[in-house]
Amino acid sequence: MSGFGSTMADEPLDCLVVGGGPAGLTAALYLARFERRFLVVDAGQSRASRIPKSHNVPAFAEGISGTEMLARQRAHVARYGGSVAHGTVTALSKEKGGFLASLETGGLPGEVRARRVLLASGADDVEPGFPGLPDAVRRGLVRYCPICDGYEARGKRIAVIGHGDRGLGEAVFIARTYARDVTLMTLGQGMVLDAGEAARIARHGIAVVHDPVVGLDVEGARITVLRTADGAEHRFAVLYSALGLTIRSDLAVALGAAHDATGALIVDEHNRTTVPGLYAAGGVVRGLDQIVVAMGHGAVAATAIHNRCELPTEEEVDGGEAKAGRA
Repeated sequence: MSGFGSTMADEPLDCLVVGGGPAGLTAALYLARFERRFLVVDAGQSRASRIPKSHNVPAFAEGISGTEMLARQRAHVARYGGSVAHGTVTALSKEKGGFLASLETGGLPGEVRARRVLLASGADDVEPGFPGLPDAVRRGLVRYCPICDGYEARGKRIAVIGHGDRGLGEAVFIARTYARDVTLMTLGQGMVLDAGEAARIARHGIAVVHDPVVGLDVEGARITVLRTADGAEHRFAVLYSALGLTIRSDLAVALGAAHDATGALIVDEHNRTTVPGLYAAGGVVRGLDQIVVAMGHGAVAATAIHNRCELPTEEEVDGGEAKAGRA
């Protein structure tokens, strides 16, 4: 059903899933249970794998790490005969009846044809420009989702790394939801605040540090000290990045899929992009960037793919009548 070797047959896959994070693996589970022929290609770069422990994934009241969650999802897919190929989809093109994907797995190039494609490739966090520490978010020293774990940081001293509307917005969100001691660190970008913004900062008691970070101390899994250019030392219990994301939507954008200014893909209620036959789910889609939302995207997209799989992809834009179930 989903092994890489079987994809070399003349008959195209029902679906190629690009990405093995929460969205892609949820879609794979649904496709496996629908008994569809599919392949998941995953480069092993899911942001979920960097989560030390999340307590807001339903049914895991004691919390679950990102790596354990992904391992459980892969095992669940394997129960129905599905598997995940470690590799990268390097190019995607439209052809009659579907898509042609160029990929590399195990260092070897190959090609796969599929009637439909689900892009669940996610996004990368923009890293803070810390001296000598280019991968603070990737290493888990700076957190990226206060919705996921802000509750566990409530009442602590928190820093938000960012500037502009995004930085200010996240600082206000944390200050009004979880903590009273919040500092916005702009890393030297500076912010000229209008009267309304200054009032918001004052109302929530947010401190703003405009000086760039010139040094820091790391102990274990924490950044314990941030030193700024003015000679000050800043200590926080938790640091969050609000520097934004680099959306991994290049494959879809190259096909002409509609997207917003950040590169996030615009989809309809069935998670279809504007390219017939091309679906998107998870962090690559515009909207709330959450694990449970990504899983919902995957379920919706997989059900729509199953219901429309025998239709020509050219009929996708008109919707096509679903044969069974609801997305």
